[in-house]
Amino acid sequence: MRRLIVFSSIVFLILPLKVLGQETQGKPITMVDVHSLGPQKLGNLPAVMTPPNNPQSSLKILIGKQLYFDTRLSKDNTISCATCHNPAMGWSDAGPTSSGINGQKGGRRAPPVSNAAYSPLQFWDGRAPSLEEQAKGPIQNPIEMGNTHEVMIRSVQNIKGYVEEFKQAYGTDDVSIDMVADAIAAFERTVVTTDSPFDRYARGEKNALSKIEKDGLEIFTGKGHCTSCHWGPYFSDGRFHNLGVLEFDPAKPDMGRFDVTKNPADKGAFKTPTVRDVALRAPYMHSGTEKTLEDVVDLYDKGGRVRSANLDPLIVPLGLSAYEKKALVAFMRISMTSTNPEVANVKPIPASELPK
Repeated sequence: MRRLIVFSSIVFLILPLKVLGQETQGKPITMVDVHSLGPQKLGNLPAVMTPPNNPQSSLKILIGKQLYFDTRLSKDNTISCATCHNPAMGWSDAGPTSSGINGQKGGRRAPPVSNAAYSPLQFWDGRAPSLEEQAKGPIQNPIEMGNTHEVMIRSVQNIKGYVEEFKQAYGTDDVSIDMVADAIAAFERTVVTTDSPFDRYARGEKNALSKIEKDGLEIFTGKGHCTSCHWGPYFSDGRFHNLGVLEFDPAKPDMGRFDVTKNPADKGAFKTPTVRDVALRAPYMHSGTEKTLEDVVDLYDKGGRVRSANLDPLIVPLGLSAYEKKALVAFMRISMTSTNPEVANVKPIPASELPK
């Protein structure tokens, strides 16, 4: 009797796997739910979720957009959020790492603001738990905007136009750092790219991708192992990995996630960036040391450039052919680039049009 129970249990466990295999036959690659695709299928982005304590409003979004482009938030009135997260550069900058006040160079590449609303943690090391908290960081970073929250708030309080807008939006003219951060985050939650060729393909437009792009998608979800980390509609697992990337400054190794967690296993691990609009923001990696998408594919194909005790076990040589590399780049460069104008065509607000 016991043998029968054990045998029945084994059959029960195997049967769903067999059914899953049958169900996925003939489905578009974006609908196949197998281990290589990770916990979520590739597909279209869902609506952005907003925190209960910071609901969206048109006025709050406008204030946030103005603040985003306003250099007066920095110590010397030269740096804005858009300096390092420029809409014309894929909501990042020219790199390899970002510049702040007095021409100071940071040690990391500017991550994109576009679609950041879908990331559970912000910054390359995940030290900020929300867009609101992220917005506060650069203002008082001595290398970036070089200000203090207190001095920045006094500057905003001295701008009558901002005071009036904040009073209308929040019911008080006593502006706070939380109100500034909330407004910037509200604007950033509108920076969502939803109309790439891949998105149209995922919605059923079979001709949205060319043959080489479709081949690249197959490599992305298969032999390239890309979906081990770049999965789901956001094309990122939101986790942290050591990829064997070259350092921006070899004399000062960047510990990445370890600086936050102090867990030795996190040394050299950085957050998985989204692949959406990746062609718009070269160079690549947290250090900006990979100049082109071709370089990025080469890094993965080699199984990393630096051997490390903490190298993620997912990073292994891939053995991609020249055509497979070309197809993978074509998918990322063409298929993942959005064309929705409310994001692609955002222009900086000139100083003359900011609140006075």
